[in-house]
Amino acid sequence: MRYTFSNKLKIGSIILMVVGALCLGIGFVSAPSTVDEAKEMVASAHGDGHGNAHGSAAEHTNDTHGNDHDAVNAHAKTEAHGEDHGAAHDEHVFHQLQNRPWSALYVAAFFFFMISLGVLAFYAIQRAAQAGWSPILFRVMEGITAYLAPGGIIVFVILALSVMHVNHLFTWADPEVVAHDALIQGKSGYLNPTFFLIRAAIFLAGWIAYRFYSKKLSLAQDDADDNSNFVKNFRLSAGFLVFYLVTESMMSWDWIMSFDPHWFSTLFGWYVFASMFVSGITTIALITIYLKSKGLLEQVNNSHIHDLAKFMFGISIFWTYLWFSQFMLIWYANIPEEAVYYISRIEHYKLPFFGMLALNFIFPLLVLMNSDYKRVNWFVVMVGIVILFGHYLDVFNMVMPATVGENWHFGVPEIGGILFFAGLFILIVFNALTKEELMPKRNPFIEESRQFHY
Repeated sequence: MRYTFSNKLKIGSIILMVVGALCLGIGFVSAPSTVDEAKEMVASAHGDGHGNAHGSAAEHTNDTHGNDHDAVNAHAKTEAHGEDHGAAHDEHVFHQLQNRPWSALYVAAFFFFMISLGVLAFYAIQRAAQAGWSPILFRVMEGITAYLAPGGIIVFVILALSVMHVNHLFTWADPEVVAHDALIQGKSGYLNPTFFLIRAAIFLAGWIAYRFYSKKLSLAQDDADDNSNFVKNFRLSAGFLVFYLVTESMMSWDWIMSFDPHWFSTLFGWYVFASMFVSGITTIALITIYLKSKGLLEQVNNSHIHDLAKFMFGISIFWTYLWFSQFMLIWYANIPEEAVYYISRIEHYKLPFFGMLALNFIFPLLVLMNSDYKRVNWFVVMVGIVILFGHYLDVFNMVMPATVGENWHFGVPEIGGILFFAGLFILIVFNALTKEELMPKRNPFIEESRQFHY
């Protein structure tokens, strides 16, 4: 049986995209176009106390030194330094405020792309492991990974615009910054716009190519007389997982960690992987439950949902282990270049930082520990929505402090980014699900998957 994309859902996804695009447009239009506008925005946000600090220092010096020549010269140098520092600070804040709509766009674009990429990894693992419980869900996974190509192209375009200095997201792409930063100069052999975009193109090409050929073999298996396509898919998936583990780690360094080129973590690739993996599995569960509620995937039973919920629970614990390992080692070592990552988040991002930890660890731990609850569809949906929002906040926390600093808000552009890419994701994924029968026919393990109970 094929899925029919209802007009209501299609229209709803288009409305989400239109509203989201309008909100993003408002974010870009309302961003300051000059340093003076940025100063006015900061002054209005902080009660005009922060913006005049440098001016008051200059006024103070006019009343203290009399006619002493040396004192006057010293005062002049101090005043000049204060003015230079103030101008640099004002321009830095200006760039941060200009970054806000770009950051909101990027966070949402990357989040929905990483869902699709996480599903692709889960799909490849099921293929390589020759799992018997999951073939009944393969069409759902293939539908979700349809977003990989368009979502990846959008992320690539944002990256290209960023390193071409259309915005100020990547400081290492700014020649003026690099000229005065010895540490970034030392990394310029790796962090340079040309090599950066070549790597991104290789990552995307590899992921999209695997998705294309694996699905082609999967569909060919339905009409085949033997299991040769299944065996080819097994070998392809096993090889792809090696490529995936390397490129996913490098992608996390390039696309997220390099927002702050002074900071690094050897656990970061695994940390990002855990976030995208649990988000992808959660999305599989949500879409499977939705299709089952529409009278499709009738042979999906509570044991399949239970297994997906077990993965949601287990990978949430794995994510927490990686989060704590990264946090504890950096905090305990107290090396300034490393600790600044958490200091900036704890000082200026308390709500999203600790809220993300509660949503991604405490909540799943408490509500999914009970085995019976993992079989209740509405309960899994509720938990899944919370987990997805928690990992959106995780991406928000990874990107915003380095690009926007303390001048962050959760408002129109952030909501617009979520709405636009949620609508695009729904439109592409559910349209892809209409293309093929939802139930594989000749997978060697399909009968085992149908009869999966415990």
